[in-house]
Amino acid sequence: MLIQYKQYYLHQRPKGPTTDSDVKVRTVEVDSLAEGQLLIKNEYFSLDPAIRGWMDDVPSYMPPIVLGDVIRSSTVGTVVDSKHPDFSAGDMVYGLNGWEEYSLSDGYFLTKVPQDNQFPLHYYLSVFGAVGLTAYFGIHDTAELKAGDTLLMSAAAGAVGSLGGQLAKNMGCHVVGMAGTDDKCQWLIDDLGFDAVINYKTESGNLSAAIAAACPDGVDVYFDNVGGEILDAALLNINSNARIVFCGSISTYNASEPVPGPYNWWQVLAKSAVVKGFLVSNYFEQFETGAGALAQLLTEDKIQFKYEIVDGFDNTLTAFHKLFDGSNTGKLMLKV
Repeated sequence: MLIQYKQYYLHQRPKGPTTDSDVKVRTVEVDSLAEGQLLIKNEYFSLDPAIRGWMDDVPSYMPPIVLGDVIRSSTVGTVVDSKHPDFSAGDMVYGLNGWEEYSLSDGYFLTKVPQDNQFPLHYYLSVFGAVGLTAYFGIHDTAELKAGDTLLMSAAAGAVGSLGGQLAKNMGCHVVGMAGTDDKCQWLIDDLGFDAVINYKTESGNLSAAIAAACPDGVDVYFDNVGGEILDAALLNINSNARIVFCGSISTYNASEPVPGPYNWWQVLAKSAVVKGFLVSNYFEQFETGAGALAQLLTEDKIQFKYEIVDGFDNTLTAFHKLFDGSNTGKLMLKV
């Protein structure tokens, strides 16, 4: 067996948005497997904001990508050869691998697609993958939501935000989203059933008042995917004993200088609020349960899920930039 394939690797640490000087392509080969290894032909890989954070040499919940290593990412594909006792050629699998045509794996953090799967394979990178499970466990567990609560969701037209808002609506919550275009705002209200949506770009400089108008009873849970000025505005509107779910900070990922703030952090003390950092990997043992619940909701038409698939390995970096300029809606993936 001799297989040659292309992969993206980290050449240097980005200073701002990722460029083709930071991430380069090379061809590698594998001619045999060691005991305990398997080779996966990737069908799709994921494009997520967190990947940009992993490129920086800063402490985080996962180690930084080492210079010279493949860009870390979730993938879904087919096992083409295996010397691992738990996987066989022909198995469909998803898990943490990289931006590459094939992945050599030891089986760590790898899950089989159910044999009776009725859904498109890329759903295991989207609604049944990390983003869908982030929304599911973030809303159903970390946020401690109850019927009648007001949820403010940042990046509401994104993969996590759009699904999380629908899950909260299904629980009987008042759901207010924040998005960056009028089209996205209209989609959230017309198609997903959000109660109100704020265009944070047109309301820039007036965000706190816009949130107050959309959340007349205050904010019980703020689901933070972005950080920055939106977090600051949300803090001025939280209720006593509010919960802030800290899921991401996309507004800071491409920053070349230290990001100030949040300026209104004192509101956490003033309102006896609770801030909870949230990693979906903490729920790994419950992934099958969460994916099953989401599949049932999809089957019952209780949730919708928007995604965008960019075709072609060579288009990876161009597609990745869409996450940060706001031009994508829903989950972004690359079809290899």
